[in-house]
Amino acid sequence: MITRELLSIIQKRFSQGKAIVVIGPRQVGKTTLIQELLKEKKHLFLNGDDINTVNLLRDAGASKLESIIGSNDFVFVDEAQRIPNIGLIAKIITDQFKRTQLILSGSSALELNQSVQEPLTGRKFEYLMYPISWDEFEKHNSYVEAEQQLEERLVFGMYPDVINHRSDAREILQQLASSYLYKDVLTLTDVRKPEILDKLLKALALQLGSEVSYNELSKLLEIDKGTVSKYIDLLEKNFIVFKLNSFSRNQRNEIKNNRKIYFYDNGIRNMLINNLNPLELRTDKGALWENFLISERIKLQEYNRIYSNNYFWRTAQKQEIDFVEERDGEIFAYEFKWNSRGKKSLPKNFLEKYSAQGKFIDRDNFREFISKK
Repeated sequence: MITRELLSIIQKRFSQGKAIVVIGPRQVGKTTLIQELLKEKKHLFLNGDDINTVNLLRDAGASKLESIIGSNDFVFVDEAQRIPNIGLIAKIITDQFKRTQLILSGSSALELNQSVQEPLTGRKFEYLMYPISWDEFEKHNSYVEAEQQLEERLVFGMYPDVINHRSDAREILQQLASSYLYKDVLTLTDVRKPEILDKLLKALALQLGSEVSYNELSKLLEIDKGTVSKYIDLLEKNFIVFKLNSFSRNQRNEIKNNRKIYFYDNGIRNMLINNLNPLELRTDKGALWENFLISERIKLQEYNRIYSNNYFWRTAQKQEIDFVEERDGEIFAYEFKWNSRGKKSLPKNFLEKYSAQGKFIDRDNFREFISKK
């Protein structure tokens, strides 16, 4: 098992009188992580995908929950968003069973947050779990082996099953892209046209690294702009894509309202366009490198509680910076290149105007951008 960053983080939160909520995409290892945490502990496992569990917990009050929990010190509810009134159940356990540590996991932030946000206000620690991070991958495999697999990871991504079963990577990605990831999105009542969602995802995959126009997507898909925005919002809340907005401080030449959309995993993106060719045969190498670095940076920020606003920057004259971080009142600008050859310079006007620190991230120094120092 690849040791996950959240293992030690969550362990430190035990017995602090609050529920622990772990959310993230399907198949990233949430259940495996929590089972590893509880393997030496007396615990009760409840699966929200199991109809018997749903019926058992339906309308459960304090006395029934006391019987269900018994002498267990930990209660783990997997796919908790499937349990009716899980928020109220979680509140009762947290408030009335002080010796019991409650852990909830779910693959739909939208559904789970709607259920537990209000009842567990001030009563929970919440964590996002992603596909394997580069730090986790390198620690498990060694520097040399991770280095040898870098190009493969840019194509096939970082899902645990893809890494652990490399010979079956295409089949696993096909299942992830067509089944597991859509399962939560397509069960939401707002999504009435799955074929539109599929076309939207493919369009976003093909525009990776480029600015995305909701108007253009609306025309391409023959749906209104509001529906495009709603579907992309659902894809974000189910951890398939995420947005970067444009950085602007009202300078006249700065692009103010555009956005770029990235995928949490390169492999999912490549499977959506059915292109798993090796890196040397691809024309989208730069976009894959950019998506990999930004998604890995997001993981690093989340796991290490680096509170940052993330953007890209571009002017009407087409000067641009791939990634801008704003944290603790400081601005950091990063430009991504696969190799270190050729002329490299960040826009001087940006660095001077915002007193920003600038850096190029390439094949040689990428670890300092996506790994803990």
